[in-house]
Amino acid sequence: MSYVLSAVAWPYANGPRHIGHVAGFGVPSDVFSRYMRMSGHDVLMVSGTDEHGTPILVQADAEGVSPRVFADRYNRMIVEDLASLGLTYDLFTRTTTRNHYAVAQELFRGVQRNGYMIEQTTKGAISPSTGRTLPDRFIEGTCPICGYDSARGDQCDNCGNQLDPTDLINPRSRINGETPEFVETQHFFLDLPALAGELSRWLDEREATGTWRPNVIRFSKNLLDDLRPRAMTRDLDWGIPVPGWEDQPTKRLYVWFDAVIGYLSASIEWARRTGDPDAWRKWWNDPQALSYYFMGKDNITFHSQIWPAELIGYNGKGDKGGEPGEYGELDLPTEVVSSEFLTMESRKFSSSRGVVIYVRDFLERYQPDALRYFLSAAGPESQDTDFTWAEFVRRTNDELVAGWGNLVNRTANLIHKNFGEIPAAGELTDDDRELLATTAAGFGVVGDLIGAHRMRQGLAEAMRAVASVNAYLSDQAPWKLKDDKDRMATVLHVAAQAISDCRTLLAPFLPFSAQTVHEIFGGTGVVSPMPEIREVEDLDGGPGYPVLMGDYTAFPKWESVPVTVGAPVGPPVPIFTKLDPSVVDEELARLDQES
Repeated sequence: MSYVLSAVAWPYANGPRHIGHVAGFGVPSDVFSRYMRMSGHDVLMVSGTDEHGTPILVQADAEGVSPRVFADRYNRMIVEDLASLGLTYDLFTRTTTRNHYAVAQELFRGVQRNGYMIEQTTKGAISPSTGRTLPDRFIEGTCPICGYDSARGDQCDNCGNQLDPTDLINPRSRINGETPEFVETQHFFLDLPALAGELSRWLDEREATGTWRPNVIRFSKNLLDDLRPRAMTRDLDWGIPVPGWEDQPTKRLYVWFDAVIGYLSASIEWARRTGDPDAWRKWWNDPQALSYYFMGKDNITFHSQIWPAELIGYNGKGDKGGEPGEYGELDLPTEVVSSEFLTMESRKFSSSRGVVIYVRDFLERYQPDALRYFLSAAGPESQDTDFTWAEFVRRTNDELVAGWGNLVNRTANLIHKNFGEIPAAGELTDDDRELLATTAAGFGVVGDLIGAHRMRQGLAEAMRAVASVNAYLSDQAPWKLKDDKDRMATVLHVAAQAISDCRTLLAPFLPFSAQTVHEIFGGTGVVSPMPEIREVEDLDGGPGYPVLMGDYTAFPKWESVPVTVGAPVGPPVPIFTKLDPSVVDEELARLDQES
């Protein structure tokens, strides 16, 4: 048993999340966390909504509301969507809590105290028409490194290099297209060159494990080639005040400096809410603890460079030395688990152009396990992949309904009609023993794959076990054994046991149907815990807000557990909804209409 931190990317609270978002951070992290809990590890899964930065400020201004009111709206919407998808957060919170402010400011002070936060004069962009500051992210131009014509003022999404607005060729405002004016301003910069040696050693150590996805480790190490100090404050009036600059209300911590600190602040908030304020230290101060960070590939920079650099600086481990602050020496990530991008009908997701389907809209029409299944079986684990409605319908009907759902229902129906309960087995044949050995062996195979973040292959192996049970049932044909009830009982007992094994193997991927299958075969109690939305008060006096938490003590063990002879089996209920082929045309028409 070990302590495992599942650090899940913080969705930005400027709108509802679409299925491409949860393909990267949501479903993979939950599959992993469910499996690790079932394997006996102490898992702490944390995240929340990221609510600072320019986009929220600009959109709130456009709507004539405060940034807090705007963030409140989408925080609640995102909490509801992630709960509907069954994501088992120990705490899903937000970055506008007073707890988060305090933790972020302590990290800043610790990094500054150790000499890794340096003050520099730089050029800030001003809108000529309004006189307001134009934050880096809202300036666009041509990248001087790769020539990409839509690079942002903080980073080029094409080549991944960090930029300053003054680096851009032909810079322009993304708000109104005007050319910004640049004026001198003071900011604090994270001294990345002074942290580069320790960052490089850490990445070399991570590469030596052979566990990181090759694209992630390559990209991360390439970032070391162009390290320079990076601004960690911004000219804004929305965000966390900069320690020491309290008299300058338009100076705030850079949103990406504070957002990654959310993993720590959420852990601390969780500990405080559960009555043991120091409990978080088991996941953060123990070198033997493991931490896995889940995100899309556009966030690799901040998790394999900025966040580790902040931690190294706070720990006092860079070239300038230093001492850890009040939180002690904090663990660096064990692994950055980055997914590639999901496209939709061969087009890039774009809310503004209507090329999108939001999680809540999807779940209003289709089952959550159907979405989880598609994203696990065909998601962007190691390369960009495409979501198509035709493939979603095919996988739902051919694999979930005809494969797994039909196996459960026909077995339960045979047991119900002939015995009314799970029958006892007689003497086992070689075929019986072979099937049970196959499904039991799945725990090692599937578990190892999930633990290595190879979700697609893990799910394929679990479905291969389902196929073996289907083949066994067809070969044994228990419906033909009415004159040999003893053999019929043995076959159906073996099938029920194999289905129980498959249910457990599939539970991390398909938690909603796992509970249903458990109950169909006479099981009682919870075997597939779900998150709960709880309304809470800010621990330090701020306004209340919804969080996701849950009691996850009821997870079954990751092993084959004997079925209970005599457990009642009633008439089965459909587990999955078969989709009419017309769904494809309907959804494509809806997509065309919206775009």
